[in-house]
Amino acid sequence: MNEMTVPDVSVIVGAYEAMPYLVRCLESVESQTMAHRIEVIAVDDGSTDGTGAYLEKFAASTAIPTKVVRQANSGGPSGPRNVGIALARGRYVFFLDADDYLGPEALERMVAMADRAGTDVVLGKVEGVNRGAPSSMWGRTAERVDVYNSKVIYTLSAQKLFRRELIERLGLRFDEGMRTGEDALFTMEAYLRGGGVSVISDYTCYYLVGRDDGKHVTKSGDHTMRFEAVGALMKLIADIVPPGAERDRLMVRPFTVGLLQQFPPGFMKQPEEIQRQKMELAAPLMRRYWGPGVARLIKVSERLRLECVALGRFDLLRDVLVFVRDGTRPEVVHRGRDRTPYLAFPHFGEKGSGLKDASFEVTVPDWIGKPGLESIHPPKVVRQRRSPARRVARRVRARIRRTGLTRAWARAGGRTAKAAAAASATASRPTGSKA
Repeated sequence: MNEMTVPDVSVIVGAYEAMPYLVRCLESVESQTMAHRIEVIAVDDGSTDGTGAYLEKFAASTAIPTKVVRQANSGGPSGPRNVGIALARGRYVFFLDADDYLGPEALERMVAMADRAGTDVVLGKVEGVNRGAPSSMWGRTAERVDVYNSKVIYTLSAQKLFRRELIERLGLRFDEGMRTGEDALFTMEAYLRGGGVSVISDYTCYYLVGRDDGKHVTKSGDHTMRFEAVGALMKLIADIVPPGAERDRLMVRPFTVGLLQQFPPGFMKQPEEIQRQKMELAAPLMRRYWGPGVARLIKVSERLRLECVALGRFDLLRDVLVFVRDGTRPEVVHRGRDRTPYLAFPHFGEKGSGLKDASFEVTVPDWIGKPGLESIHPPKVVRQRRSPARRVARRVRARIRRTGLTRAWARAGGRTAKAAAAASATASRPTGSKA
């Protein structure tokens, strides 16, 4: 390929102790149907297992223009990715982890989608190999999705196609001071400040590999780092999106996939010092970002745990966690004209607990007891359109209440809204006035 030709995609591979997984990773790059339109930027982050030597061997033998950078270990994936961004020349950038590999048509399909839709981020379907993978966002292929009302916020890893112009325009870089969650900040900002997001669901673009040695980078980091990552994501959302329904929908992600994970049923078995630290780390996040708008978008059992954390109540949290751990089926209590369902978890209806009844209300599709066994849904809000006659009658009744024209309404009793309106008009007309 001519050196002056701009590649369609710069594939950035950050590698640390990546053997033997790196072999299949790079084979998948060479097997791309658009291999003649890409470049590879591979960064060996201080490996000692032959990763750097294999990268140089690949660069010497492949027809794909490949640049290899060998550097001292930076302590995480952010540094190598930022080095790759600085060297990238492609119209698009794709971050490929050295453990994983691509489907043969992945890059071609993603580039075609971005070019056709004019979007800045493309998500290609991910499949797990010896590990789980996100699945809720792959319902259908879409040229453009609404970030606020889709499931794309539940995949914030970096393994996506990004338009390089967006990265440079926003000055996007991975935070090298964070040991976990740095890709979530990068991706969420691209979602919110970019020119649109596309989803490819009808072809597996990316294979997420679980290493046999258990050294996958997403498993690293203690609870302090994870609270830091959750807080950073919440702050990013709050900085970009003004208060309201859209911000609330986005905040569900860090509260449920992040903060809630620090308070699992096994939380009460953790050392008291760790329990105390977690409650203290959660407290400022709950004060700053938690509220009714977010709470109503979360299932009851999850919402209650977070409400207990917000109150700083170990005792309440313990009771809810035991209830959830045991898979106990809560009683369903219906209230009001719409028979709104409430799930009677521990402390339901106890005024002195600090938990409001609203915390127990079913506001989103939920489970009664153990997930997957019995579902429950909030009541549907049916808005009936009033006929013109009903609207007139409603206005007349309001006017009568305001002016005290009870006798005019009595004379109109049993007649149509039109007659009632006429009676009201007659009663309120000054003496001697003309029709």
